[in-house]
Amino acid sequence: MTNKHNGTLYVGVTSDLIKRVYQHKTQHIKCFTSKYKCIDLVYYELFSDMENAIKREKQIKAGSRKNKLKLIEGKNKNWDDLYSSIIK
Repeated sequence: MTNKHNGTLYVGVTSDLIKRVYQHKTQHIKCFTSKYKCIDLVYYELFSDMENAIKREKQIKAGSRKNKLKLIEGKNKNWDDLYSSIIK
């Protein structure tokens, strides 16, 4: 999640992406994303099990900002908010 194009980035894991993004967007949870207003979902990956999702989250978090930008721009060049595409 981010607050603007090429802005602050947040990486997390959840078992309910729609619910969790909604919580960030409405700032129901006072955390990093509410402090920096990271309300746009610009990248996500889906996994069939939480174990692999957590492994991937740790891998992304350990990577450089440059690598995170490559992931986003590889699938979402314009940094569009993808939330509406997951709630359909």
